[in-house]
Amino acid sequence: MAEELLPENAAKIRGHLTGSLLAVAFLASFGSSMLYGYNLAVVNSPAEFIRAFYNETLIHHHHWTPDEHFLTILYSLTVSIFAIGGMIGALLVGKLVTKYGRKGTLVRSTVLVFVGGSLMGFSRWFRNPTMVIAGRFITGLHSGISLSVVPMYLGEIAPKNLRGFLGLVPSIHICLGVFIAQVLGLSELLGKEEHWPLLLSFVMFPTLVQLMLLPWFPESPRYLLIEKGNVHATITALKCFRKKGNIQAEVEEMQEEQRSLSSIKTLSVCRLLTDRRVRWQILTIVVVNIGMQLSGIDAIWFYTNEIFRKAGIPEAHIQYTTVGTGAIEVIAGMLGCFTIEHLGRRPLIIGGFVFMGLCCAGITVSALYQEQFSFLSYVSVGCVIGIIAGFCVGPAGVPFLITAELFKQSHRSAAYTVAGCLNWLSNFAIGFGFPFLEEATGPYCYLIFCAICWGVAVYAFFIIPETKNKTFLEISQMFEAKDDVLDEEETFNRQLKMGLMNGYGTIGLHDENQN
Repeated sequence: MAEELLPENAAKIRGHLTGSLLAVAFLASFGSSMLYGYNLAVVNSPAEFIRAFYNETLIHHHHWTPDEHFLTILYSLTVSIFAIGGMIGALLVGKLVTKYGRKGTLVRSTVLVFVGGSLMGFSRWFRNPTMVIAGRFITGLHSGISLSVVPMYLGEIAPKNLRGFLGLVPSIHICLGVFIAQVLGLSELLGKEEHWPLLLSFVMFPTLVQLMLLPWFPESPRYLLIEKGNVHATITALKCFRKKGNIQAEVEEMQEEQRSLSSIKTLSVCRLLTDRRVRWQILTIVVVNIGMQLSGIDAIWFYTNEIFRKAGIPEAHIQYTTVGTGAIEVIAGMLGCFTIEHLGRRPLIIGGFVFMGLCCAGITVSALYQEQFSFLSYVSVGCVIGIIAGFCVGPAGVPFLITAELFKQSHRSAAYTVAGCLNWLSNFAIGFGFPFLEEATGPYCYLIFCAICWGVAVYAFFIIPETKNKTFLEISQMFEAKDDVLDEEETFNRQLKMGLMNGYGTIGLHDENQN
């Protein structure tokens, strides 16, 4: 009975791309995800100016001339402190989205950008390096919150047939943010010694646009119904986001999930990690989020100019080569966004990681032999571009998307907290440790990234199911076979309840929780 009714109900829950859906996707990403990409790349161009500023102020205030090693540590801290802020922000996501909602959390967190941007913008005027580091930390705090909340929000407002498309809109904005940072960092624009504080504080302008416009749009309908129990507000929100389609069918699907979770409160991180029913989902987000950052992409973004310099690119051409890579990022991100609903999640994430692994191996080979064969310096540049393109096509956005898809409403907030912490912790490890890793292993460090990329691809091939065009409850049922923690009697009772509840089999979970 469940097998007959589930596809029929699921088929009704298909939606069209409306202006309000598209506007919310772009607004939420423009003032949040784009800032993440911007902050990843913005420290690359003015690196020498920032180091010189640190050197000058230490001499002026402390009458001490630091050596190059100390300046490297201080600059690495400036780069990586962004990730520490992000990790702390990710820890706050669960409580914030439960208390303020998805959109409410995005709007309230904008204050962090204005504080952090102001600190960085006035740091040179006050001759205070601590303001730069503190500003990076605070903007990281904002990115840690928004990087989890934006895909959660978009995943919940999107109809299932558009969830992949809207879920990758933030990844396009991440790539766009990197590109904008590279363009503004050109010596003809803000890439000058006197302008680098303005370059760092530019993050305030996109956030201002988001703050002015996003509050006019509704909160997530799933949050309003499942967590707040407000049917009227849910229908109002759905009418805003769905001009066509069967709204009643979508409300019924949410109510089925609400009934299945009627005695289960939103899970904490500790309860999520000890819940055996979602162990494969947890392992999946651990693998893809750590793999996403340890793939080497952050090393490429943080130290692009230095990588090109070592590849033998003339100094005068490096900044323009870097901007070229940024343009390719945006194109690759758009390619992933417009093909995900046709190809699915698995091909993009598997193909992306396999291609990145090949390019990482290519960098190692070209670096080892470019003295004998000068043309290999261009191969090295091509491999850098390939890593970025492969990342932006799938691995940039799919991990955030499937984190929303693999978990039900009660588990989703805690899942994003776990995923975000792992993501940012890995980001910090690469941002701080890459210069020292490269110093210790030379070009062989990219073989480590290669192994990680291929390892994630293998895991995705054998473990991660395709979630395209499936409801959250259908996806949960797909994983139940893998988790298989119930005995025969419990399984029989569960299947019986599945039939009674028109195929939404997870209805039995609350009974287990009561016992």
